[in-house]
Amino acid sequence: MSLLDIRVPAVLLRIDRNPFHHGTLGAARSLGRSGVEVHVVADSAESPVGASRYVRQMHPPPLPGASPDDVLAVLRRVADGIARPAVLVPLDDASAIAVGRMRDELAPCYLLPSMPGSLAERVADKAELAAVCASTDVPHPTTLIPDSPAEVADAMRRLGLPVVAKWSRPWLLPAGSGLRSTVLVRSGQQARELFLRTEEAGSRLLLQAYLSPGPDRDWFFHGYADHSGTVRAGGPGRKQLAWPRGAGLTAVGCWTPNTQVQALAERLTDELGYRGIFDLDFRRCGATGRYHLLDFNPRAGAQFRLFADSAGLDVVRAMHLDLTGRPLPDGLPMPGRAFVVENYAPLAALRAAPGGRELAWYAADDRSPGRVMWAQWCRHVSRRLRERLGTTTAAPTPRLIPRAASPSLTDNEKASS
Repeated sequence: MSLLDIRVPAVLLRIDRNPFHHGTLGAARSLGRSGVEVHVVADSAESPVGASRYVRQMHPPPLPGASPDDVLAVLRRVADGIARPAVLVPLDDASAIAVGRMRDELAPCYLLPSMPGSLAERVADKAELAAVCASTDVPHPTTLIPDSPAEVADAMRRLGLPVVAKWSRPWLLPAGSGLRSTVLVRSGQQARELFLRTEEAGSRLLLQAYLSPGPDRDWFFHGYADHSGTVRAGGPGRKQLAWPRGAGLTAVGCWTPNTQVQALAERLTDELGYRGIFDLDFRRCGATGRYHLLDFNPRAGAQFRLFADSAGLDVVRAMHLDLTGRPLPDGLPMPGRAFVVENYAPLAALRAAPGGRELAWYAADDRSPGRVMWAQWCRHVSRRLRERLGTTTAAPTPRLIPRAASPSLTDNEKASS
């Protein structure tokens, strides 16, 4: 008998267009294996997720940049088809923010955590997060927000090179602009060029002190804050391999006890009154040893299945249990458990994992998504290679201006690459 109330379906929502978002598949499998009827509102044109045996139906998502009213209209159409209340699980920041804004309108059709509608947007906004950290005494890299080219130059002098540049609201970046949510800036000219694209980006440019990466410095914490505010499920994890290497999404992660990271996560969510699933990114400063919060993602992180405990509880199952009024089992943590994303870390997927391991795409009970992923991934890589070769042929002259497009420094951009 399932611990979950299988009479209540789940709707997974993702506005971002990324066919290789393995977190969506992880959520579908987690709930589907428990007997829950799973509906996915996400782009299905090239997504392996639709091949999963645990997905009841794929639904067309809102367009990127859709207004809250457009998102509401899509979710109401899905709800009309399901014809009974469902647990709604946002899987990207844009979805979480839209759902938070429309909580009252969605309440008749969907089960949602109870928290202030503006809180998800507040913590996802990089400028607001800096203020949140200051008010809660959570370490955060020094962050400056220039209002003019002169202030950009002053910020660069104060922070030193290199500097991390972030757009305050990355979910507003227009598709095809070439702008990334986070880049490593190595010159004043590069910073000025980014600042001059502020209007195009749709939000403010932040310049932030750079904390250099290194062994055991990149950490994350996934959790679910239940109706009482208690953090359940999840835990602290260490990023063992990133893609791109040294900066980017978690290609290999390990469940690793860390009392300092856990205490910071629990104190922050408690002081904010946060409810629901969250994913935090930390980097330990090599000079001071302090853990600095880099990102607060108000939704499930793509590698959330790393933290499936001895009772099989993860943050998505915890949310379904809590919102349907069922008790959460008291499972034991499984430190040493690993999570590997095969298309980003194929060699790691072949190595033995003494502490246990879950693969993002392959599953013995759900093989089709893995096969579809590899076919799509080979086409994706081939297309990118052709584009690069074409660019090289057409423009052989070396660029004199450094590119403002280095890879993301945190997991927050994992769904955009």
